[in-house]
Amino acid sequence: MQTLTITRPDDWHLHVRDGLALQRTVNDSAKQFSRAIIMPNLVPPVMNVAQADAYKQRILAALDKGLHFEPLMVLYMTDKTCAQDIIDAHESGFVKAVKIYPAGATTNSDSGVTDVLAKTDVYEAMQKVGMPLLIHGEVTDSHIDIFDREKIFIDRTMSKLAQQFPALKIVFEHITTQDAAEFVLAANNSIAATLTPQHLMFNRNDMLVGGIRPHFFCLPILKRNTHQDALIKAATSGNAKFFLGTDSAPHATDKKEAACGCAGCYSAFSAIELYATIFEQANALDKLEAFSSFNGPDFYGMARNTDTLTLIKKDWQLPKTLPFSDSDITPLLAGETLPWQIQAG
Repeated sequence: MQTLTITRPDDWHLHVRDGLALQRTVNDSAKQFSRAIIMPNLVPPVMNVAQADAYKQRILAALDKGLHFEPLMVLYMTDKTCAQDIIDAHESGFVKAVKIYPAGATTNSDSGVTDVLAKTDVYEAMQKVGMPLLIHGEVTDSHIDIFDREKIFIDRTMSKLAQQFPALKIVFEHITTQDAAEFVLAANNSIAATLTPQHLMFNRNDMLVGGIRPHFFCLPILKRNTHQDALIKAATSGNAKFFLGTDSAPHATDKKEAACGCAGCYSAFSAIELYATIFEQANALDKLEAFSSFNGPDFYGMARNTDTLTLIKKDWQLPKTLPFSDSDITPLLAGETLPWQIQAG
């Protein structure tokens, strides 16, 4: 196969940051994706409709002329979030989901929920209006091994939440374990999951053997190869519960290559080419379109895109760095060669 044309994909989990960073992040994503679920973990976080609208306008203002891109806005749930916030978000029409970060789980999550199961009034409101709940599924107890935090979150929290609110749409974000994939498969159709390129391409050996590779450091952290294999199987299975969410998370190179490096992989520059590489290696290119372009909008109850994107089989080398804000950023697989490239024009 030398060309592959698919319905234009969407990214159902994206960080674009704010300010000058938007000039890089928004346009890299818009060259590939028609829409994206925009993560709300700014400082301060996006907690209400007014803040979401202001952020959306800043994103659109950064978009280069000639590009079309629709930011799908998300509210950041805190201990103060109430049912009325959900009603307001639903009525806005442009806020499409609410995000839970357990406090301290990842970048800019300090304002997150301290007791996920305590927000019953909020979940009832979300279930009633059909607002999806997006969950960073990890416990944050300091004594629990970082490689076990997703599995324990499933046992402690996710399973109980799904049982108590069976009609609540839940997206288990950026799953990293066989346990999570099996949980989603066994759950009812109200539960789905996003999968990132880094968790499909790499495991913890890639990050740690032969020296620490900071640009593979993300949260949830890369797991062992058996979990990676389970994620690839889920992504390429054709099952509608799994769809594309890059979790592209930009940090300047000097913030990654530091004594206390930031968590996050910047994949937005070449995301769909990365996924095409993964699916080809799994002999599943025929499943890429559903994973990238159909399953996400179907779960969210949105129309599929009508335009297309064409990939060509052509080796190309990713740049080692890219301009970013007042610094530079290192894309995932910087300097490496990919076998698929978006066709120009």
